[in-house]
Amino acid sequence: MYNELDPILNTPVRLAIVSVLIKVKQADFNYLMEITGSTQGNLSHQIKKLNSEGYIEVEKIFSGSYPKTICKLTPKGKKAFENYVEEIKKYLHL
Repeated sequence: MYNELDPILNTPVRLAIVSVLIKVKQADFNYLMEITGSTQGNLSHQIKKLNSEGYIEVEKIFSGSYPKTICKLTPKGKKAFENYVEEIKKYLHL
């Protein structure tokens, strides 16, 4: 009856990143760090994991002379999030 939850999204910080990107379409590293309450190192690791799985796209740009990391949800990431939500609903019997 219950399917296994997506192991990529079944981590609090990664789920939070994707949840934010569902709403705002794109976000920079500092915003994601603030909203998730994560450390730089942990957030960087989680972003790399989501990127390597194709759930998010990462763009490195310069704002003035400062580097900036922008994250965007991919169609694969959106679909994975939608599936994850549907599976959670089954657990909650909704």
